[in-house]
Amino acid sequence: MGDRRQARELALQALFFLDVDKSGPDENLAAFCLNNEDLLTENVKPFFTDLIKGVLENRTEIDALLNQYSKNWRLSRMPVVDRNIMRIATFEFLKRPDIPSSVTINEAVEIGKKYGTKDSGSFINGVLDRIRSLEGIE
Repeated sequence: MGDRRQARELALQALFFLDVDKSGPDENLAAFCLNNEDLLTENVKPFFTDLIKGVLENRTEIDALLNQYSKNWRLSRMPVVDRNIMRIATFEFLKRPDIPSSVTINEAVEIGKKYGTKDSGSFINGVLDRIRSLEGIE
């Protein structure tokens, strides 16, 4: 597994943890990093940190786009895994133009297939493709 894939998967796990346990994001994130320090290598940690900080700092904008483009699905009703995979991908769309949108979508779909439900891959692909197309993302 490549370093960026590893960072995305760890970011998903951390965001899932933060989404489910509302007790304190700073403490929870610190605990997550401590428990996974062996996986957060020097090649993985910078991208992981960028994804986590980026999603948390831009969550309002990201969630607004996800709500807008997920037909008949409110964000609160989406599976937590799918929601956080799409948050990571939408952050990449908005703030990481160095990553081709096709790579972002492919990574999100593959991670969705690995961690989500049997329908996660197609659901994630549909929402992200709609965002990419209608927001004019390259």
